[in-house]
Amino acid sequence: MFSKKEKQQYNRHFILDSIGVEGQIKLKKSKVLVVGAGGLGCPILQYLTAAGVGTIGIIDNDIVDQSNLQRQILFSIDDIGKPKATAAAIRLTKLNPYIQFKTYISFLSSENALDIFSKYDIIVDGSDNFQTRYLTNDAAVLTNKPLVFGAVFKFEGQISVFNYKNGPTYRCLFPDPPKANSIPNCSDIGVLGVLPGIIGCYQANEVLKIICGIGEIMSGKLLSLNTLNLQQNILKFNKNPNIKIDKLIDYDVFCGIKSYDNTEIDSKRLKEKLETEDVLLIDVRKLMEREHFNIGGTHIPLHQLQQRLTELAKADNIVFYCQVGQRSLIASQILKEKYPTKNCYSLLGGLQAWLRFIE
Repeated sequence: MFSKKEKQQYNRHFILDSIGVEGQIKLKKSKVLVVGAGGLGCPILQYLTAAGVGTIGIIDNDIVDQSNLQRQILFSIDDIGKPKATAAAIRLTKLNPYIQFKTYISFLSSENALDIFSKYDIIVDGSDNFQTRYLTNDAAVLTNKPLVFGAVFKFEGQISVFNYKNGPTYRCLFPDPPKANSIPNCSDIGVLGVLPGIIGCYQANEVLKIICGIGEIMSGKLLSLNTLNLQQNILKFNKNPNIKIDKLIDYDVFCGIKSYDNTEIDSKRLKEKLETEDVLLIDVRKLMEREHFNIGGTHIPLHQLQQRLTELAKADNIVFYCQVGQRSLIASQILKEKYPTKNCYSLLGGLQAWLRFIE
C-alpha cells in the first residue's frame, strides 16, 4: 500500500495513536475538494497535502496578485499572473509527490457544483463571499457530502462542519443572507495576514478527524476566534427541520448581489462603450487604492458619494468601478435611487476582472 519513501513521509502518522497505518490508508483513499485557493485555501491545501490525502481537488478561477502574498503563502512573486489552482498544485506536488491533484480553473456555479462535488468525499469551503457559501452548502446537502466551513473578517475567524451525517447545515445557522454588500470582504477592509492561516489549519484538522474517525467533529457548533485577545467561543446550534434544499438557485440574486434587471456591465461591454460613447468613469475606492492603480475617470470615494450626487446630475452615461465590483454596485444603487432614469452601471468583477480581460 505504501512505498518505502511514503513510509518515511508519513512516519509521524504511522506511530501516532488513533491514526497509524489504518488511518493513513483512509487518508490515501480519501478525496477532498477545496473551494478556493486563497487565504483559507492555502493552509488547508498545504496540510491536507502533507497529511497524505490521496486526491485533492482545487477549484478557483482567480489569478495570483501581489496583494495576495501577504497571507496566501503557497505563492511567490514568480506566481503573479498565474491561475491560483495551477500554481497551488505545482507547489504542492513538490511537498508531496505521492498524491493526485485535480484543478478546476473556473468559478463554482449552480451549473457545475453538483457534478464536481459528486466526485469527492468531503468539501472544504475556503470562499470569501456569501453567494458561494450558500451555493457550497446547498450542493453539499444535495450530494450528501460533509462541508468543512471557515470564514475570516479583519481579526476574527469562524469554523464549523455542516451536513455531517445529516447534521445541521449552513442555512440552519444563517437561514438568510445579510443585506447585499453590507459586510465587506478583505479587498475592501483588509485582513490580518496570519488569520486565514490559523482558521485554515482548524479546517484541515476537521477534515483529518472526519477521514480518520477520531475526535469530536464540529457539527452543530460554531467556533469563533478573536486573534487580538485569543478569546474563543463556541455557539451550539441545532438542525432546522423546516429548511428544505431540493435544488440549486441563482445565488447572486438570492444574496442580493444582482437582480434580473441589474445594471452591471462586464469588461468587454465597457471597453466597447468607452470606444464609441461618452462615458463618465467613477472610481469609488479609497485614495490609496486609486494611487496604486486606476483606469482613469473621476474619483469619488463611496463614503462621499451621497454628499456629492449633485455633481453627477448632468452626466448621462456613468460607470462606477472598484476592486472587485461590490462597492461600485452599491454606488450604482445609490445613484439610481436619486436619479432613477439615469444610465448608470457597475463594472462587473471590478478591476480584477478588467485586468484579466485586457490581458
